[in-house]
Amino acid sequence: MALEPNALSSEQEAWLQEAVTHTSSGLNPHHEQLEFLGDAVLRLTASEFIAAAYPKMPVGERSSLRAQLVSDRWLAELGAILEIERWWRIGPKASSDSTAAATIRAELSEALIGAVYRIAGTAAVQHWLTPHWTRSAEAVLTDPHRGNSKSALQEWSQGQGLGLPTYSSNEISQRHGDPRRFHCTVTLPPNLKAEGWGSSRRDAEQQAARTVLDQLEGD
Repeated sequence: MALEPNALSSEQEAWLQEAVTHTSSGLNPHHEQLEFLGDAVLRLTASEFIAAAYPKMPVGERSSLRAQLVSDRWLAELGAILEIERWWRIGPKASSDSTAAATIRAELSEALIGAVYRIAGTAAVQHWLTPHWTRSAEAVLTDPHRGNSKSALQEWSQGQGLGLPTYSSNEISQRHGDPRRFHCTVTLPPNLKAEGWGSSRRDAEQQAARTVLDQLEGD
């Protein structure tokens, strides 16, 4: 992170501590206000990164790429890279729920972005996140489906004259952050069918669509 710990004031250190204090801990102040700020900062700085790195990219493609670079999944991966659990303060119930870990990483990572912005501004956020965005953007742009398997499957099915895929999703668990909370089945005529799981309905549908695409690529 683009901050020198020894150069921080007590107030700035308090912001960092607030960012890694989850609401489940029962402590105040907690991460929510910084998470709200971090959400806005993340979208702005990600937009600036894309404009600088890919100046000729059409606006529609920029929006799709930005959606990947500000997603909860991306934030959770950032939290894992930072090993944010070494510093977080969470409640006993949350700490015993392994399925909630990714969600908590995402929330606290976004709060940490808000804290860095408060301490040093957007330039520091850009300096910190650019290497992570660079790796993620390259991965997305080299993916033939650009991280959106549902859209890719729809384009393929319409090109084959098969109409639109049919998705059927059910909530299996009510545990927040459970990676198997939602189950989805996608079908396409004449006999294409696949399943997917995810912590959200959207994630389950994306996984199911990706499974179909993998089947098609394997044929």
